[in-house]
Amino acid sequence: MKLRRIIGIVSLVVITGATIYGYLIYKDIFSANTAFPEREVAVYIPSRATYNEVEEIVKPYIEDMERFRMVAEKKSYTGNVKSGKFILRSGMNSNDIINSLRQPVPVNVSFNNQETLYEAAGRLAQQLEPDSLALLKSFTDKTFLQENGFTEDNVLSMFVPNTYEFFWDTPADNVREKLAKEYRKFWTPERKAKAEALGLTPLQVSALASIVHKETVKADERPRVAGVYLNRLEKGMKLEADPTVIYAIKKQTGDYDQVIKRVLYKDLTIDSPYNTYKYAGLPPGPIAMPDISAIDAVLNPEKHNYIYFCASVTNIGYHEFAVTAAQHEVNRQKYVAWVNKLGIKR
Repeated sequence: MKLRRIIGIVSLVVITGATIYGYLIYKDIFSANTAFPEREVAVYIPSRATYNEVEEIVKPYIEDMERFRMVAEKKSYTGNVKSGKFILRSGMNSNDIINSLRQPVPVNVSFNNQETLYEAAGRLAQQLEPDSLALLKSFTDKTFLQENGFTEDNVLSMFVPNTYEFFWDTPADNVREKLAKEYRKFWTPERKAKAEALGLTPLQVSALASIVHKETVKADERPRVAGVYLNRLEKGMKLEADPTVIYAIKKQTGDYDQVIKRVLYKDLTIDSPYNTYKYAGLPPGPIAMPDISAIDAVLNPEKHNYIYFCASVTNIGYHEFAVTAAQHEVNRQKYVAWVNKLGIKR
């Protein structure tokens, strides 16, 4: 009887101990272990990060790092770290957190209005892991440019402003390839046919669209502006577009941040292939990243006989259009008087 009693007591102690231990383990694994007031937070784990680096990254959001570490070890996460963007939600337990750190989520990447490839790379670098230098190197790779029919002057055409889905840790070359794929997808047979009907290649359309984009922010006016430039090209006239002169000045000085509101006569002599007052035809590449409305404006221009246009002083943001030089001179003098009244000298 005594032996049975002893065995019973020992068994009870073991069972009780196991129960307590199991409860503690359960608590460590399944009790809430977050320490942030927001509904959710995003954490970014770099490529080739170690587990210790992960701990430093998630530490601000974890209530008990010992509990987190214990679960990470039990789930073999410490030797299988994944890179990318991850979402942690308030109230998650350690098990949930580790599971989330194994499931990277995509990021929505957007860009528009960048004037240079350098600015475009910088914009992407703000949203993805690769830095701007890595992206620039990838975008200007000679083999890539040659195989895709680009040059360093016109590769900005590949950036069709939109929102794209990437994983945050996508390598620079993969970012480049996806943008190139999206560019080819954008140029549908219908768009290519419209470009061909105008006697332009898709790259030339992008160059002209960038000028239209810079000339007017009014999407409803862009087809009319595009029609003016297409009329000039058809007549063999120089484009004489002020935005190309502004771009030439910025490119020559290396200062793309300068604000130039007024083009002066002396500016028209700048020796640059982007100066369409000096050189006939289209510039070597886009002077900015044209948005889709500007591209489609070139592909679907308004049919008219206008050759000239000038900023309107009565309908701000829009332009006055003219067929003859005499009509244009009247509009131009109104504009000159207006900017002089405002004291705009540059």
